[in-house]
Amino acid sequence: MRNYIGFSCLKKITVKAKKYMKKELAVSVVSSILCITTGVAQTNKPNVVIIMTDQQRADLCGREGFPMAVTPFTDSLALSNVWFDKAYTVAPASMPARCSMFTGRFPTATHVRTNHNTPDMYYKKDMLEVFKEQGYKTALVGKNHAHVKGKDFDYCEEYFHWGKNQRDTQEDKDFAFFLNNKARGQYLEATPFPSEAQNPVKIVTKALAWAEAQKDSAFFMWVSMPEPHNPYQISEPYFSMFSPEKIPATLTSRKDLSKKGDKYAILAELEDTACPNLATDLPRLRGNYLGMLRLIDDQTKRLIEGFQAAGLYENTIFVILSDHGDYCGEYSLIRKGAGVPECLTRIPMIWAGCGIHPQSAPMDAHVSIADVFPTICTAIGADIPLGVQGRSLWPMLTGKSYPKREFSSIIVQQGFGGEDFTRDEPLTFVKEGALQPNKIAHFDELNTWTQSGTERMVRKDDWKLVLDNYGRGELYNLKTDPSEINNLYNKKKYTSKQMELLEELMTWELRMQDPLPVPRNRYHFKRNPFNYHFTKEKETL
Repeated sequence: MRNYIGFSCLKKITVKAKKYMKKELAVSVVSSILCITTGVAQTNKPNVVIIMTDQQRADLCGREGFPMAVTPFTDSLALSNVWFDKAYTVAPASMPARCSMFTGRFPTATHVRTNHNTPDMYYKKDMLEVFKEQGYKTALVGKNHAHVKGKDFDYCEEYFHWGKNQRDTQEDKDFAFFLNNKARGQYLEATPFPSEAQNPVKIVTKALAWAEAQKDSAFFMWVSMPEPHNPYQISEPYFSMFSPEKIPATLTSRKDLSKKGDKYAILAELEDTACPNLATDLPRLRGNYLGMLRLIDDQTKRLIEGFQAAGLYENTIFVILSDHGDYCGEYSLIRKGAGVPECLTRIPMIWAGCGIHPQSAPMDAHVSIADVFPTICTAIGADIPLGVQGRSLWPMLTGKSYPKREFSSIIVQQGFGGEDFTRDEPLTFVKEGALQPNKIAHFDELNTWTQSGTERMVRKDDWKLVLDNYGRGELYNLKTDPSEINNLYNKKKYTSKQMELLEELMTWELRMQDPLPVPRNRYHFKRNPFNYHFTKEKETL
């Protein structure tokens, strides 16, 4: 029950959206036909556009039953193309997730398990290198926060949570000053700048201008929104769209923290210290978050309609996703940090445009952000590089046969290793750098306490299992317990399900062992062309 209004209401939303979808569906079908008939893989490779948000929960949208018009355009696009409601990040932090998207490797293989160690990246070939080998022009417009550098792209305009990196205009400078000084963590009033000053608007303007200038070659463009990540701030009219008193209540509160473990309690202590009025401010912050999502949705619509107007849509594959989620009030917490709950690990993922076979319902498959790179390789006719652990989704995206067993579960990794830190250590929030004293909302949720140790999560069907380096386990039925507060681990009634998921987790851990470096000039390395471990014949094994 992550749907807030139930399946019957979701059906109503779907029916209501069909009229709005007709244009988008027609475009999708036509583009699929054009891609097939023009021999894209050989002579006219498709453009690829990744539209990425930062810290977007998957469930705050109409297609998943949320009763407010937060993402109407993206919902219509999803329902007329392909979307996943069981898509996951590899780890609930930006840098591990983005590095995995570009390499198709999980954090234990990239060695990027936090936001602070991209110099330790380990891989053979990444997405950007493959695009260049295939003759693509490349562009980044927006937030980077991966191992790639701006200079590696043919065109780059970088933005971060504190505005445009290179501030060319006075408005850029003024807005950046506001974000850095007045709204560093949160802002409880309407932002005193027009919505046109916000990052998503400027990013889409730059992205459209560059894309429309590309006439002679296929291109890859990473349109990377720094929002809805904190600082939680938004301009009118979006500030007033989601009144705090009208937003549905969260499914959990602080009273549930005792069921979630020490790391959640430590994070709550940090947040309460940095935000002494958090309980009072939280409804308004949730409204800001939804407003930021609606701004992004409007700008996604503007981008895609711009591609349609320029005649670029029919030969472009669009991937819409986020790097990880946000508590957005669950457990009375904000941002991210502790654990691997669904609100942090499950991400939106939509594939649209050239070659995509429309599906009116979500794909029944567990997929990962690590699957994006190998999927793109297949779509543009490139080999999947050695060391890639993700799997190509292209067969299922194009309506072809694929082994269901391959996508029956998914894994998420968290933690940089070592032992867990507790509040009994001599280390303090201030000494660690997690807290700036006497400054409201200036805190780092990704700190030594929340990120130490190791956790692994596996999702299969309606079930989820979490295991840490001490052997402590969590087992949840997400259908009956979407808030993950009723831990069924080691309950006799669920022994068989627990063993099934432990076996699944162990299998994933073996599969996630890094194959690099491959044996030098001795053994033969075998792999499926889509990087599948299972085939139709192996599904029943």
